[in-house]
Amino acid sequence: MAVVEEHVQGRPAPCLRPFIVRYGGSRRAGFAPREHAATPSRHVTLIVSFEDPIEICAMPEGLQRPGRFQSFVAGMHAAPARVRDRGRVHLVHAFLTPLGVRTLFGVPGEALAARVIPLGDLLGERARELEERLAAGRSWPERFAALDDVLARKLVPSTPRAEIAWAWRRLVAANGQVPIAALAREIGWSRRHFAERFRVESGLGPKAVARVLRFEHASSLFAASTPGGIVAVAAAAGYADQSHLTREWVAITGSTPRAWLADELPFLQYYELETRLGSPA
Repeated sequence: MAVVEEHVQGRPAPCLRPFIVRYGGSRRAGFAPREHAATPSRHVTLIVSFEDPIEICAMPEGLQRPGRFQSFVAGMHAAPARVRDRGRVHLVHAFLTPLGVRTLFGVPGEALAARVIPLGDLLGERARELEERLAAGRSWPERFAALDDVLARKLVPSTPRAEIAWAWRRLVAANGQVPIAALAREIGWSRRHFAERFRVESGLGPKAVARVLRFEHASSLFAASTPGGIVAVAAAAGYADQSHLTREWVAITGSTPRAWLADELPFLQYYELETRLGSPA
Protein backbone atom coordinates (compact mmCIF):
# COMPACT_ATOMS: atom_id res chain seq x y z
CA MET A 1 0.00 0.00 0.00
CA ALA A 2 1.27 3.47 -0.90
CA VAL A 3 2.14 5.77 1.97
CA VAL A 4 -0.39 8.57 2.41
CA GLU A 5 -0.02 11.35 4.97
CA GLU A 6 -2.26 14.42 5.12
CA HIS A 7 -2.77 16.75 8.08
CA VAL A 8 -4.78 19.97 8.03
CA GLN A 9 -6.22 22.37 10.56
CA GLY A 10 -9.02 24.91 10.79
CA ARG A 11 -10.64 27.33 13.19
CA PRO A 12 -14.16 26.88 14.51
CA ALA A 13 -16.93 29.39 13.92
CA PRO A 14 -16.67 32.55 16.09
CA CYS A 15 -19.54 31.45 18.35
CA LEU A 16 -17.59 28.27 19.21
CA ARG A 17 -14.13 29.75 19.75
CA PRO A 18 -14.53 30.27 23.50
CA PHE A 19 -15.05 26.50 23.78
CA ILE A 20 -13.13 24.96 20.85
CA VAL A 21 -9.54 25.99 20.14
CA ARG A 22 -8.93 24.29 16.81
CA TYR A 23 -10.00 21.59 14.39
CA GLY A 24 -7.58 19.12 12.87
CA GLY A 25 -7.95 16.52 10.15
CA SER A 26 -5.71 13.50 9.55
CA ARG A 27 -5.44 10.90 6.84
CA ARG A 28 -2.62 8.37 7.08
CA ALA A 29 -2.17 5.02 5.34
CA GLY A 30 0.60 2.60 4.51
CA PHE A 31 2.32 2.72 7.91
CA ALA A 32 3.22 -0.19 10.15
CA PRO A 33 0.74 -0.89 12.96
CA ARG A 34 1.85 0.40 16.34
CA GLU A 35 0.63 1.01 19.88
CA HIS A 36 1.36 4.49 21.19
CA ALA A 37 0.85 6.68 24.21
CA ALA A 38 -1.92 9.29 24.19
CA THR A 39 -0.29 11.75 26.54
CA PRO A 40 -2.09 14.32 28.71
CA SER A 41 -2.74 17.80 27.35
CA ARG A 42 -4.58 20.96 28.34
CA HIS A 43 -7.51 20.04 26.09
CA VAL A 44 -10.51 17.78 26.06
CA THR A 45 -10.49 15.98 22.69
CA LEU A 46 -13.37 15.09 20.39
CA ILE A 47 -12.52 12.57 17.65
CA VAL A 48 -14.63 11.15 14.84
CA SER A 49 -13.13 8.38 12.69
CA PHE A 50 -14.37 7.94 9.12
CA GLU A 51 -12.97 4.42 8.77
CA ASP A 52 -11.80 1.99 11.45
CA PRO A 53 -12.92 2.65 15.03
CA ILE A 54 -10.22 3.99 17.35
CA GLU A 55 -8.94 1.22 19.62
CA ILE A 56 -8.24 2.32 23.19
CA CYS A 57 -6.05 -0.35 24.80
CA ALA A 58 -5.82 1.18 28.27
CA MET A 59 -7.01 4.26 30.10
CA PRO A 60 -5.15 5.84 33.03
CA GLU A 61 -6.20 5.06 36.59
CA GLY A 62 -8.02 1.92 35.43
CA LEU A 63 -11.33 3.77 35.31
CA GLN A 64 -12.41 2.25 32.00
CA ARG A 65 -12.02 -1.03 30.17
CA PRO A 66 -10.43 -1.17 26.69
CA GLY A 67 -12.78 -0.50 23.79
CA ARG A 68 -13.24 0.57 20.17
CA PHE A 69 -14.92 3.89 19.40
CA GLN A 70 -16.10 5.38 16.11
CA SER A 71 -16.55 8.77 17.75
CA PHE A 72 -15.82 9.91 21.28
CA VAL A 73 -14.81 12.65 23.67
CA ALA A 74 -11.73 12.10 25.86
CA GLY A 75 -11.49 14.10 29.08
CA MET A 76 -8.42 15.50 30.77
CA HIS A 77 -6.04 12.97 32.27
CA ALA A 78 -2.72 13.13 34.10
CA ALA A 79 -1.18 9.85 32.89
CA PRO A 80 -0.94 8.25 29.43
CA ALA A 81 -3.61 6.21 27.72
CA ARG A 82 -2.59 3.54 25.21
CA VAL A 83 -4.00 3.56 21.67
CA ARG A 84 -3.51 0.97 18.92
CA ASP A 85 -2.92 2.37 15.42
CA ARG A 86 -3.37 -0.23 12.69
CA GLY A 87 -1.36 1.79 10.19
CA ARG A 88 -4.18 3.82 8.72
CA VAL A 89 -6.36 6.58 10.11
CA HIS A 90 -8.86 8.98 8.61
CA LEU A 91 -10.40 11.22 11.22
CA VAL A 92 -11.16 14.67 12.53
CA HIS A 93 -10.10 16.15 15.87
CA ALA A 94 -11.67 19.01 17.80
CA PHE A 95 -9.62 20.43 20.67
CA LEU A 96 -11.95 21.69 23.40
CA THR A 97 -11.29 23.96 26.35
CA PRO A 98 -12.04 22.07 29.59
CA LEU A 99 -14.03 25.00 30.96
CA GLY A 100 -16.20 24.92 27.83
CA VAL A 101 -17.35 21.34 28.35
CA ARG A 102 -20.47 22.42 30.26
CA THR A 103 -21.54 24.66 27.40
CA LEU A 104 -20.88 22.07 24.72
CA PHE A 105 -22.25 18.99 26.46
CA GLY A 106 -24.07 20.11 29.60
CA VAL A 107 -21.71 18.27 31.99
CA PRO A 108 -18.69 19.44 34.02
CA GLY A 109 -15.15 18.43 33.13
CA GLU A 110 -15.01 15.93 35.99
CA ALA A 111 -17.67 13.81 34.22
CA LEU A 112 -15.15 13.12 31.44
CA ALA A 113 -11.90 12.96 33.42
CA ALA A 114 -9.64 10.00 32.53
CA ARG A 115 -12.47 8.54 30.44
CA VAL A 116 -13.47 8.10 26.82
CA ILE A 117 -17.18 8.81 26.36
CA PRO A 118 -19.01 7.73 23.16
CA LEU A 119 -20.13 10.86 21.35
CA GLY A 120 -23.70 9.57 21.23
CA ASP A 121 -23.84 9.66 25.03
CA LEU A 122 -23.19 13.41 24.90
CA LEU A 123 -24.88 14.53 21.68
CA GLY A 124 -27.65 11.95 21.25
CA GLU A 125 -28.94 11.67 17.68
CA ARG A 126 -26.78 14.57 16.61
CA ALA A 127 -23.74 12.33 16.98
CA ARG A 128 -25.02 10.10 14.16
CA GLU A 129 -25.76 13.16 12.06
CA LEU A 130 -22.25 14.45 12.63
CA GLU A 131 -20.64 11.08 11.79
CA GLU A 132 -22.59 10.83 8.55
CA ARG A 133 -21.89 14.39 7.45
CA LEU A 134 -18.19 14.10 8.21
CA ALA A 135 -17.89 10.79 6.33
CA ALA A 136 -19.70 12.27 3.33
CA GLY A 137 -17.67 15.48 3.32
CA ARG A 138 -15.66 16.07 0.14
CA SER A 139 -13.12 18.43 1.69
CA TRP A 140 -11.73 19.35 5.09
CA PRO A 141 -13.40 22.81 5.07
CA GLU A 142 -16.73 21.08 4.42
CA ARG A 143 -16.13 18.73 7.34
CA PHE A 144 -15.12 21.57 9.65
CA ALA A 145 -18.30 23.43 8.64
CA ALA A 146 -20.32 20.34 9.62
CA LEU A 147 -18.67 20.39 13.04
CA ASP A 148 -19.56 24.07 13.38
CA ASP A 149 -23.19 23.47 12.47
CA VAL A 150 -23.84 20.44 14.68
CA LEU A 151 -21.94 21.67 17.74
CA ALA A 152 -23.35 25.22 17.57
CA ARG A 153 -26.88 23.78 17.74
CA LYS A 154 -26.01 21.95 20.97
CA LEU A 155 -24.72 24.83 23.08
CA VAL A 156 -26.05 24.97 26.63
CA PRO A 157 -25.66 28.50 28.09
CA SER A 158 -23.18 28.23 30.96
CA THR A 159 -20.45 30.45 32.37
CA PRO A 160 -17.67 29.06 34.56
CA ARG A 161 -17.08 30.84 37.85
CA ALA A 162 -14.90 33.88 37.29
CA GLU A 163 -12.40 32.69 39.91
CA ILE A 164 -11.86 29.36 38.14
CA ALA A 165 -11.60 30.93 34.70
CA TRP A 166 -9.05 33.43 36.04
CA ALA A 167 -6.99 30.68 37.68
CA TRP A 168 -7.04 28.61 34.49
CA ARG A 169 -5.75 31.56 32.46
CA ARG A 170 -3.00 32.24 35.02
CA LEU A 171 -1.83 28.64 34.97
CA VAL A 172 -1.77 28.48 31.17
CA ALA A 173 0.01 31.82 30.78
CA ALA A 174 2.71 30.70 33.24
CA ASN A 175 3.08 27.21 31.69
CA GLY A 176 2.09 25.76 35.05
CA GLN A 177 4.79 27.61 36.98
CA VAL A 178 2.52 29.26 39.55
CA PRO A 179 2.23 28.07 43.17
CA ILE A 180 -1.27 26.69 43.70
CA ALA A 181 -1.41 28.16 47.22
CA ALA A 182 -0.75 31.61 45.75
CA LEU A 183 -3.66 31.26 43.33
CA ALA A 184 -5.98 30.25 46.15
CA ARG A 185 -4.86 33.22 48.27
CA GLU A 186 -5.45 35.68 45.43
CA ILE A 187 -8.95 34.31 44.91
CA GLY A 188 -9.64 34.37 48.64
CA TRP A 189 -10.49 30.69 48.95
CA SER A 190 -8.89 27.95 51.00
CA ARG A 191 -6.51 25.79 49.01
CA ARG A 192 -8.76 22.78 49.52
CA HIS A 193 -11.90 24.55 48.32
CA PHE A 194 -10.07 26.01 45.33
CA ALA A 195 -8.65 22.61 44.32
CA GLU A 196 -12.05 20.94 44.56
CA ARG A 197 -13.92 23.57 42.53
CA PHE A 198 -11.15 23.63 39.91
CA ARG A 199 -11.23 19.84 39.59
CA VAL A 200 -15.01 19.76 39.13
CA GLU A 201 -14.86 22.21 36.23
CA SER A 202 -11.72 21.04 34.42
CA GLY A 203 -11.51 17.38 35.34
CA LEU A 204 -8.14 17.66 37.09
CA GLY A 205 -7.00 19.51 40.19
CA PRO A 206 -4.84 22.60 39.69
CA LYS A 207 -1.65 20.80 40.74
CA ALA A 208 -2.18 18.10 38.12
CA VAL A 209 -2.99 20.72 35.46
CA ALA A 210 0.21 22.58 36.35
CA ARG A 211 2.19 19.34 35.83
CA VAL A 212 0.57 18.82 32.42
CA LEU A 213 1.30 22.42 31.39
CA ARG A 214 4.96 22.11 32.42
CA PHE A 215 5.18 18.91 30.39
CA GLU A 216 3.70 20.67 27.36
CA HIS A 217 6.15 23.53 27.69
CA ALA A 218 9.07 21.12 27.97
CA SER A 219 7.76 19.28 24.90
CA SER A 220 7.83 22.51 22.92
CA LEU A 221 11.39 23.18 23.99
CA PHE A 222 12.48 19.69 22.97
CA ALA A 223 10.67 20.00 19.64
CA ALA A 224 12.48 23.29 19.01
CA SER A 225 15.87 21.63 19.70
CA THR A 226 16.60 24.05 22.54
CA PRO A 227 20.38 24.45 23.05
CA GLY A 228 21.65 22.82 26.21
CA GLY A 229 19.51 19.71 25.90
CA ILE A 230 17.62 18.20 28.80
CA VAL A 231 19.39 20.28 31.46
CA ALA A 232 18.38 23.54 29.78
CA VAL A 233 14.84 22.30 29.13
CA ALA A 234 14.42 21.26 32.76
CA ALA A 235 15.47 24.70 33.99
CA ALA A 236 13.31 26.61 31.51
CA ALA A 237 10.21 24.49 32.15
CA GLY A 238 10.33 24.88 35.93
CA TYR A 239 11.71 21.50 37.03
CA ALA A 240 14.12 21.34 39.94
CA ASP A 241 16.69 19.47 37.87
CA GLN A 242 17.11 16.87 35.14
CA SER A 243 16.09 14.02 37.45
CA HIS A 244 12.87 15.81 38.38
CA LEU A 245 11.99 16.28 34.70
CA THR A 246 12.70 12.62 33.96
CA ARG A 247 10.52 11.38 36.84
CA GLU A 248 7.65 13.61 35.74
CA TRP A 249 8.10 12.58 32.12
CA VAL A 250 7.84 8.88 32.96
CA ALA A 251 4.69 9.54 35.02
CA ILE A 252 3.02 11.56 32.24
CA THR A 253 4.17 9.68 29.10
CA GLY A 254 5.13 6.24 30.35
CA SER A 255 8.66 6.62 28.95
CA THR A 256 11.86 8.58 29.44
CA PRO A 257 12.39 11.85 27.57
CA ARG A 258 14.88 10.18 25.23
CA ALA A 259 12.48 7.35 24.37
CA TRP A 260 9.56 9.76 23.92
CA LEU A 261 11.54 11.97 21.57
CA ALA A 262 12.46 8.95 19.45
CA ASP A 263 9.17 7.03 19.54
CA GLU A 264 6.34 9.53 20.02
CA LEU A 265 7.31 13.05 18.95
CA PRO A 266 7.74 12.13 15.25
CA PHE A 267 4.14 10.90 15.15
CA LEU A 268 2.56 14.08 16.53
CA GLN A 269 0.81 15.93 13.71
CA TYR A 270 1.86 19.54 13.48
CA TYR A 271 -1.62 20.74 14.39
CA GLU A 272 -1.53 18.62 17.57
CA LEU A 273 1.78 20.14 18.57
CA GLU A 274 0.65 23.69 17.75
CA THR A 275 -2.66 23.27 19.57
CA ARG A 276 -1.03 21.68 22.58
CA LEU A 277 1.82 24.14 22.87
CA GLY A 278 0.66 27.38 21.35
CA SER A 279 -2.93 27.84 22.39
CA PRO A 280 -3.81 30.60 24.83
CA ALA A 281 -7.04 28.82 25.78
